[in-house]
Amino acid sequence: MTGRLVPAALAALAVAAQIVYPLVHGSARDVVTVVVVLALAAAALTHAWSTRGVRWTAALLAVTAGLGLLSEIVGTATGFPFGCYDYAADRLGPAVAGVPLVVPLAWTAGSYPVWCAVTHVVDRSRPLARAALTAAGIVAWDLYLDPQMVADGQWHWCSSHPAPPGLEPIPWTNYAGWLLVAATIAATLTWLDRRRAGPEPSPAADAVPLVLFLWTWLGSALAHAVFLPELGWSAVYGLLGMGVVGVPLLARLSRAGTMTRC
Repeated sequence: MTGRLVPAALAALAVAAQIVYPLVHGSARDVVTVVVVLALAAAALTHAWSTRGVRWTAALLAVTAGLGLLSEIVGTATGFPFGCYDYAADRLGPAVAGVPLVVPLAWTAGSYPVWCAVTHVVDRSRPLARAALTAAGIVAWDLYLDPQMVADGQWHWCSSHPAPPGLEPIPWTNYAGWLLVAATIAATLTWLDRRRAGPEPSPAADAVPLVLFLWTWLGSALAHAVFLPELGWSAVYGLLGMGVVGVPLLARLSRAGTMTRC
């Protein structure tokens, strides 16, 4: 029971902070941003620990936060693989090589719910499809994240590459870079999961990350369209992008619920 309550409580904290986000400004919004990321990452890690084991969780942290930090350090220094950008100074806490340390935890926070959602859409026997859909879902999550953080001034783009319509000034190279990193994360998690003994968690056991996935997908679309109207295009892109995972997930959960009632 404790193994379920801790990630659920952390997820609830993250959701509450996200609801507060549009209502605050300045340094208070920076604090809320950090709380959201830390709570989501902690929810992901504690849930993974209780359902998939300590070794899998350690690998999850290493591949998401570790690879995320490495890609961000290289990215801000060279412009590869995302394009030319830099972070605002002294807004998101301590930094290394110009990258706030909370940023790599955002890779963990965003990747894990997508991964869990995909595992209930694509069977373990189809590793290539599972990895591909996970990578697509992680990139789609950034269709919400990047426009929101750029609008808030958390990082700035200096790339000369064109941007997708409505997502200016974020260049298309950002999403190509995200696809490269996300594909590496997805392939690693798929490989790790095939080596993990035992059955996959049930939808009930994965309730916390599945709820977080659905909340991010649908809640962010609503927030960007209604409460952060300057992000209207982000709402459209994110809703459609994450829907590639979200629609079949809802269908799968609906079928599971029908079978349970029967």
